[in-house]
Amino acid sequence: MLVKRFLDQHGVTELSHPPYSPDLSPMDFLLLPKLKGTLKGRQFTDIAYIQAAVIRELKAIPVEEFSRTFDDLYMRCQRCIVYDGDYFEGL
Repeated sequence: MLVKRFLDQHGVTELSHPPYSPDLSPMDFLLLPKLKGTLKGRQFTDIAYIQAAVIRELKAIPVEEFSRTFDDLYMRCQRCIVYDGDYFEGL
């Protein structure tokens, strides 16, 4: 509610978002490829080791990369608006 209130106070218009769109999911174009690249092929003996490895890899991602990812997400959202929600490639 805090975020919604902030957005309302600053005149940000809320747009409906599809329940899932791989074009608009930061997980699909930043986090999952990073994790797959570094964790693929490794053997883990239990869930605690998996969790520790994932946390270590996430902490290793530079803040600038997260910032760039959200800039890319903004551009993807703009493209989605231009294409009226249709599929697109090339970002």
